[in-house]
Amino acid sequence: MAATVLASTIVPAGLRGASLASCSGRPDISRLSYTSFGAPKYTRRAAGGSIRCEGIRETVDRATKKEISKEEILQNQETNESEKQSVFGAVPKSGSFYPRPEVERRPETGEKSIGSLFAFDGAAPETINGRLAMVGIVWAAIAEKMSGLTVFDQLYTQGTGLVYYVALLPLIAYASIVPMLNGESTDARRSGPFTARAERWNGRLAMIGFLSLLLTENFIHAPVFTKFF
Repeated sequence: MAATVLASTIVPAGLRGASLASCSGRPDISRLSYTSFGAPKYTRRAAGGSIRCEGIRETVDRATKKEISKEEILQNQETNESEKQSVFGAVPKSGSFYPRPEVERRPETGEKSIGSLFAFDGAAPETINGRLAMVGIVWAAIAEKMSGLTVFDQLYTQGTGLVYYVALLPLIAYASIVPMLNGESTDARRSGPFTARAERWNGRLAMIGFLSLLLTENFIHAPVFTKFF
């Protein structure tokens, strides 16, 4: 009885005087927006007053995704000093193993094979390693406080940490590589302060920090986060 009364009080927003011709087939009630209780809206009013069905993926893409054109990549390649030579001083050459020009190594314009993405200057290695390091440094801090064990002890002596790591590695790798195989780099997404540049720097700092943590604990034979914090 209560469910019947509740259902009758919820009125789909935007249905009055609007055509559902732009939605394929019968209208999907689960995708309609409702005015009651602040429910999320999955419909969008198109030109002419009709309602266009829009899924969660389209909504997220519209809010966070930026299309990167080949012209923008070529312009950055010509004007950005860091693109004119590698960190070792080598000049990028088309078709070379390393370093490759930006237009050839980017997922948007370059080859989208696993070999290309996982090359030394490919899009995947730094992205995946940085994300694993960020997760690892947070996990190390929490686990050391809770268990009083070093990272090495958690991974190899106790054993459970290694199981979690082996389970987490393919998940992060898969979630990182799928957008690249579809021609999308990390620079194509941003939401407020969450940008590809911020992720790269946080990932680099996390990689340095995690390596420093392992080396320090190897010398002092004690968990850093328990001993010093």
